[in-house]
Amino acid sequence: MKFPELESLTKEELIEIIVDEAKNWLAHDGLWFQAVERNFGMEAAIKLDAEAWRDFTVVEAKRIKERLKLPDNSGIEGLIKALTFRMYRRINKQVIEKLDERTVILKMIDCRVQSARERKKMELFPCKSVGIVEYTYFAKTIDERFETEVVSAPPERISTDYYCAWKFTLKD
Repeated sequence: MKFPELESLTKEELIEIIVDEAKNWLAHDGLWFQAVERNFGMEAAIKLDAEAWRDFTVVEAKRIKERLKLPDNSGIEGLIKALTFRMYRRINKQVIEKLDERTVILKMIDCRVQSARERKKMELFPCKSVGIVEYTYFAKTIDERFETEVVSAPPERISTDYYCAWKFTLKD
């Protein structure tokens, strides 16, 4: 595909567009969730959100693998690289800690969704049940040998240094 309107832009302008489009995507996700919550309640919204993330995260992971030319079962290094190319990485601050050759922890230092809820004096979004679906399917799409665990995520948040943390372990 050709995009003549983008070809004359500077690298900085293109990066600005990527970040803006990530914000728009997240705004749509949040508005969709809130509409479901208003009409059907939090439990239904979380259930449907988990279903949507289960499918979306696989699509996203496959596209990242293809773009980065990651081989199947690319291990810890493949997962680390793929995590840095997720769409919300452009708008959330995250840290990836490689514990050893088989284990990585992803910490979401600043989550746009959660920090907005805090600014509005709202309770944190209980993302644990949705997040485990999202991260499990993402990691297994990158490398089927990964097991994913919740280290900390609302409603059970164990640290004020980050919003959530996820552990990925490469199994034999």
